[in-house]
Amino acid sequence: MGIQDHRQPPPCPVEPTAADSRPSPHHRTENGALSSVRGGARSLVRRHGQTVEALAAKTDVKARAQEKAVEVKEQAAAKAGELKEQATVKAGELKAKAADLAHQAQDRLPDPVKDKAAQTAAQARAKAAQAGQLWQEKAPEPVRQKTAQGAQLARDNRKVLLAAAGVAVVLWLACRRRKG
Repeated sequence: MGIQDHRQPPPCPVEPTAADSRPSPHHRTENGALSSVRGGARSLVRRHGQTVEALAAKTDVKARAQEKAVEVKEQAAAKAGELKEQATVKAGELKAKAADLAHQAQDRLPDPVKDKAAQTAAQARAKAAQAGQLWQEKAPEPVRQKTAQGAQLARDNRKVLLAAAGVAVVLWLACRRRKG
């Protein structure tokens, strides 16, 4: 069995005196300190509340995902605008270059070829005018009106008409290739 120590604890080095029981000259500052501690506690509670709100906002995945989606959408719209502007500028440059190349090609053509092309174009215009005049004279009024409507529709939907013509040519070539 062990030896038990029955000694008493050592005495406190500073014993309270009668002077300690008197009101302190710092009593007023203790009240001020108390209100200061309360104010500090309030600000600490506020800061912790803000920290908790910030942490809660970070953990709100759905809201953060929606914010990110809006941000990405805005960035995509801005990038699309930039690309559209660049495409417009590039298209203008290519159009100018194509016109320049066409003029260069015309300048290189010999004069007899230019004259023959102009003569052929004039003949084609004359034949088209003659056919139009004959059409006006011979076709009944309802047919002319329907034809004019069809021609206007074709002019209004030129891209669709050209695409349909392209498809028809491809189909014709495919059928022709199968037979031959």
